[in-house]
Amino acid sequence: MISVAEALEHLFALVAPTEAETVPLREAAARVLAAPVAAARAQPPFDASAMDGYAIYDESPAPGAVFRVIGEAAAGHAWTGRIGPGEAVRIFTGAPVPEGGRRVVIQEDVTREGVMITLSDSPDPGPYIRPKGGDFAEGATIEAPRRLGPADLSLLAAMNIARVPIHRRPVVALIATGDELVQPGETPRPDQIIASNTYGLAAMVEAEGGVARLLPIARDTREALAQAFDLAAGADLVVTIGGASVGDHDLVGAVLGEHGTRTFYKVAMRPGKPLMAGRVGEAAMLGLPGNPVSSLVCGHVFLLPMLRAMLGLPAEPAARRKAPLAAPLGPNGPREHYMRARLSEDGVTAFDRQDSSLLGILAAADALIVRPPRDPAREAGEIVDILPL
Repeated sequence: MISVAEALEHLFALVAPTEAETVPLREAAARVLAAPVAAARAQPPFDASAMDGYAIYDESPAPGAVFRVIGEAAAGHAWTGRIGPGEAVRIFTGAPVPEGGRRVVIQEDVTREGVMITLSDSPDPGPYIRPKGGDFAEGATIEAPRRLGPADLSLLAAMNIARVPIHRRPVVALIATGDELVQPGETPRPDQIIASNTYGLAAMVEAEGGVARLLPIARDTREALAQAFDLAAGADLVVTIGGASVGDHDLVGAVLGEHGTRTFYKVAMRPGKPLMAGRVGEAAMLGLPGNPVSSLVCGHVFLLPMLRAMLGLPAEPAARRKAPLAAPLGPNGPREHYMRARLSEDGVTAFDRQDSSLLGILAAADALIVRPPRDPAREAGEIVDILPL
């Protein structure tokens, strides 16, 4: 068996970032930027008023000074003249400051009669002018790789970027294996169960930015598994669920040996020991355990980091953080343990039942406590590593 860290190194070596494609800005949300983009204009593109008021020539006008209003500027309606000493232009927030304007006096500090305005005795110091390029200059870049969130899309739009280079979504083929499985909605025999893992893994893949292809259940024959691998052609990553152990009906490793190469088998972790990886044709291959919790935990620990690397993001383990234990834990065994847990104001508490078949427990969990091999007993209040779900 190899460690989780060693397994991740092997998995990252199997994948590479997908090629770039250019999409309309409206389709770029949550996608990963594949190349730097440069602003086509500055923001603001001109000196802009930050308040409603009057633009004047004087930088430090005297209290009670009087000015003559010679024009008006609003957002989208610039005033094209020039402001001189003793002159003012009525201006509104977002409007270009006319040539000669050195500050904006807010309207609350002004008394107006006809075309004349008089400053109050204690005008606000201002200057209430947003300088050209104060947010970003023309040519300013957004660096890649970067997952594009709402603020990024607004920034790109303000930069006048209409089309964005992003990484293609990786295609992940999901193959559930086993004679005991039927699809949701079908009527199982008394000795069968419902195939659940592929649905959780597909949601995981799509939430991360991949494209999930759910293939038909592969029965426990070499022919069925070989056909499933054929159906997965064109995928960037092939994920099998179940059939990776050493029982008489666990055939994934044998069939993989006929159709590709195997990189490793078995990882020193729980849940998830019977993990397999390799290559099928041009695609990377990840063989997950069949137990529902094992499958989904390995999805968080291995599948999602692989996907992020394929999207051009750094090849690194899933992000962990620290949390205090809200209840004590007994000593851990020889394998790294990912314990289903719940976060609260008091810290993190592991569920009493940790069996790898208990999907209800996993659904109630919002974190995994990560226990190193042979970690000693821990008391409440001690700090542990957690992987948020």
